[in-house]
Amino acid sequence: MGILTFGILTARETGWDVIAPNLTITIFGLLTFAAVIFLLFVIGERSSVKAQEWVKYLVFLVPALFLLTIGLIYPAIRTLFLSFMDARGENFIGFDNYIWAFTKPEILTVLRNTIIWTLAVPIFSTTIGLGIAYFTDRMKRGAWVKSLIFMPMAISFVGASVIWRFVYAYEPNLNKPDIGLMSALAKAIGIADPPIWLIEAPMNTFLLIAVMVWIQTGFAMVVLGAAMKNIPDEIVEASMLDGASQWRRFSQITVPMIRSTIVVVVTTVLIGTLKVFDIVRTMTGGNFETNVVANEMFNQAFQQRNYGTGSALAILLFLGVIPIVAYNIRQLRRERTER
Repeated sequence: MGILTFGILTARETGWDVIAPNLTITIFGLLTFAAVIFLLFVIGERSSVKAQEWVKYLVFLVPALFLLTIGLIYPAIRTLFLSFMDARGENFIGFDNYIWAFTKPEILTVLRNTIIWTLAVPIFSTTIGLGIAYFTDRMKRGAWVKSLIFMPMAISFVGASVIWRFVYAYEPNLNKPDIGLMSALAKAIGIADPPIWLIEAPMNTFLLIAVMVWIQTGFAMVVLGAAMKNIPDEIVEASMLDGASQWRRFSQITVPMIRSTIVVVVTTVLIGTLKVFDIVRTMTGGNFETNVVANEMFNQAFQQRNYGTGSALAILLFLGVIPIVAYNIRQLRRERTER
């Protein structure tokens, strides 16, 4: 015997001994898939026109439906089923998990925070993005300004959270310099003892929201700026000849003509905000009354191993997204009908 083990590797095994079987299976699966597709193409070339239509369905539609089923439809159905089960998914308990979600004080705080996020982030991101897009539309070096505003979109949520944690950093020792920008500014204006920014509720929730707004403003600016480019110059010039002020041109010409784009931006940001997880997880871990539905769903399902309550929160999140998507589709269809 006398074989030392570490994890699943033994002293006589190497990393390749573990990787080789899995790599072989992967290569075999890919070759099998390629062979089947090649065979279908060969059959399609030698078959009639009617048969070729069915071959196209087999080649393009069936694999997509298969991946959609195992990657989306089956998990959604299983999550719905688990939301009516107990913690281990063994016994049916009806709507107890949903009653728990709407009666437990801690979860009510989670739902309240999520509502605050979904109201604040789309409004501020779209409003700021719209303002920047409008004022830089005819600016000589507007592209530079837009590049700087759009830059946060290239940063992951985790990366942005790490950056802003330094901004909100707090140093309790007065003899040490503050590395946190917020604390340094507070002391510069005469606040000798600034608050611990990420602990004080409900201020900390709005500080986390600021990170999301910082990221999403660039997206709103670019999309709305592109929509403004499609406004005919003749309409803008005619309003200027009529003596319309800049505010009236903005409120009565620009905004109405890009209304459908504004709806798309708001709904897109709203859906992303409903699913926010990374920012809360990285900056506070959901502590100090900053928790949101996505983070609590992770806590319940993967940390506490309570699959029933975790699934119930996932279904609530899904139900929150459905009306937003439905409204977006309705607006797009109405726009196509008007054209």
